[in-house]
Order: sequence, then structure tokens, then C-alpha cells
Amino acid sequence: MSKKERIAVCGAGILGLTTAYELSKKGFDVTLFEKDDRVGGMSASFNFAGLQIERYYHFFCKPDTPLFELLSELGIDRHLRWQRTRMGFFFNGKLYKWGNPVALLLFPHLSFIEKVRFGLQVSLSVKKKRWDKLENLTGTRWLKDFIGERAYRILWDSLLRLKFHEYKDRVSAAWIWRRLKRVGLSRKNAFTEELAYLEGGVEVLLTALMEKIKEKKGEIRLHAGVTGIKSDGKSLKVTVNGEEKRFDKVVTTLPLPYIPRVVSGLPAEVVKKYETLDNIGVVCVILKLTNSLTENFWLNINDPEIDLPGIIEYSNINPLTEKILYFPFYLPGTHRNFQKSDREFLDEVTGYCKKINPGFDESWVLSKKVHRYEYAQPVCPPVFLDMLPPIKTSIEGLYVVDTSYYYPEDRSISRSIEIGKKIAGIAS
Repeated sequence: MSKKERIAVCGAGILGLTTAYELSKKGFDVTLFEKDDRVGGMSASFNFAGLQIERYYHFFCKPDTPLFELLSELGIDRHLRWQRTRMGFFFNGKLYKWGNPVALLLFPHLSFIEKVRFGLQVSLSVKKKRWDKLENLTGTRWLKDFIGERAYRILWDSLLRLKFHEYKDRVSAAWIWRRLKRVGLSRKNAFTEELAYLEGGVEVLLTALMEKIKEKKGEIRLHAGVTGIKSDGKSLKVTVNGEEKRFDKVVTTLPLPYIPRVVSGLPAEVVKKYETLDNIGVVCVILKLTNSLTENFWLNINDPEIDLPGIIEYSNINPLTEKILYFPFYLPGTHRNFQKSDREFLDEVTGYCKKINPGFDESWVLSKKVHRYEYAQPVCPPVFLDMLPPIKTSIEGLYVVDTSYYYPEDRSISRSIEIGKKIAGIAS
């Protein structure tokens, strides 16, 4: 680099923070813009009645090497804690143990052959290394062909329907396979699952990244939403809060649906690609309770009276004094329920708690909060990578990336770190 180039990074989630950190190490003059009042995106924390905790749940698996390497590099790996976790399955009004061979054999709603097929599919998914043969299949087709129609309806249909709604039959088999593999590789053995969390929360990582960026003279600007990016042929002009700033290069980590609204000068065929991509929002209810609802960290749900794919009881991985539960309602932004009030979601969740644990009492509830995120989960159909525009755009110096480019991986902090390093290399 002949001169210290000025580079803007738009969006300060883990992806944006890692990109900015890596670029600052390479000698760029980095400015990071974030419209929120804090960094982190979906990893950001908030004060939950005296407890600093993430707005949305996070956990780590044993294959998350990029995360572990960054924690070590930042000198904060001592905060990583591994914990044995349990999984449950609430099916048609009854709570069952789940996640190990004995629980599967004792589950009364599958035939022996269906149980064998399901166990074999999970086992083979963990061992499978290549995903090219899954790339042209939908997840529903792959799952049904392996375990059968009836087992699919019991084990998967509700999960996919409440996660992807009208898109459930479009999700790639490769995406589902990678989720099975990542969690499966975190097992100590067939009977024991071990997942990790950060003592002090993801805030520990966010703070360390911010400090390193600032040490390298990078600037982090909050309350700074980017509303425009355009080229004048010599530099890139970034509009932030109505003011234009000039940069040599720009990396945007904003959700792809925003790109046609923000970036000027993209070819019509590229704009069309962005506009054809689908993304699911989330409304996440968080409760702080005096008592545990169940013994499980992860509770899958298939019940006609519960419109949730699952519940995450975070305090069953991170042994906090008070019990923390996340109830994620994945909803397209156009879904009528996305417009429901916080009170309606809170009342709904309270009813679910009583159904899952008849001993639950509203006096257990110490605090409650609702968070909303418009674009939380990209919809990844077969051959999804072919649908994505190039990261390096036709506009000189402009790079566009978001969690869609994690495919076939699902969203995770580790994958954000891995892609952030990659993008910093591409933009250098």
C-alpha cells in the first residue's frame, strides 16, 4: 500500500468489527459506521434489569476454530467456558428427553425403522465432508427421502415452517446438513453434548475488538446510519446522517436487502439479484425467571398450540443465578404477526411456559423484554451461492457482504470472524 488509504466499514456487527480490525492491522485508516447506539448487531448486549446479556442468544461449538483463534489473539480466551448441555423435544403437549440414542429409542411416536433412519442420517451428516451432492436438493426433499414422510412431519416440518414460513420448502439441503454437522461435532460422545459460552458474555469480545481498532487509530462512530454510497470516479462518497464523507474504499456489511436503497450506480441486473433474495426477521422475547422452566438448553417444539420452533434456556449453559430464556419468533417482515405489540408476544410466551411446565407461575417472572430485528436469517435455496452478486462490485473500491455469504454455514460468531478476515484480505 503506497499510502494510508481511507476505508469505511458499514455495520458494526461481529462481521463488520472483525473486518475493521483486520484492515486496521493491515495499515488502513479505518472508520466504522454503526446506526445503533452500540456495536455488536445481533451480538449486542443490553442491561436486563441489572444483568448485561445479549439481545439474541449465542453459543459456541467445537468446530468454531476462527473464534477460538481470535480469542487467543486478543488475550481473552480465558473467558471461554465449556458446559454439558441437554436437549428436549416438546411434542403434542408432552416434554420428552432428546439428543441421545436412548432418548430416541424411548420416543414413542416413531417406529423403530424411523428411529434408525433418523439416527443414521444425523450420524452420516456429522461424518460427511463434501456438500456438493446436496447443493441441488431442497432440505425437505433430502429429509423426506431419508427418514420418510411421517417422520419428517414429526421431527422437521414444524421447525422449518416456523423458521421459514412460506419459504420452508425452498431451503437448501446443504444448509440443513451443515447445521447438523456443526452441532454434532460438538458432542463428546453419543450421549454427551458440550457447548461453550463466554464468561462475561459476547460483550467481552466486542470490547476487545473495539479497543484494538482504536489502538490502531481506527474510528468507531455510533448513531451513524449509512444512507448512501456512490462513486465520483475518484473516490467513494458515503452519506452518514445527511453528511457526505470521502473514502478510497468501502466495505458494507449491511443486510443485502438494504443495498439497492443505499448504493447508487449498480448495474440493473445486479440490483435485481439483491431484490430477489429473501430474508426472515425475528421477534425475540427474553424472560428472567426465578426458577428453571426445564432442564434443557435447547428445546425443540412441535405442538399445534405453540407457534415457536424452539426455546433456548440460556442459563442451562451459562449457570447464572437467575434463569434466562429466549423465545425466538422468526417472521418475514410482511407477516401479520411481525406487527403484533410487545405485550401480545409477552402474553403468548407466558401461556407457552404454563403449557410446557404446568408448575410455572407468573410470579416466577422477574423481568421481560422484546427485541426485533428486520433481517435476521437469509433464506438459502439450492445453488444459493450462484444467486449472490460478487462481493467485489463493479463500483471500484466497493465491497458488499453480509451473512448470506456464510452459506452453507448458518449464522454464527465464528463464521462472522472467518468471513471478516476473508473480506479484509479481498479489500486490501
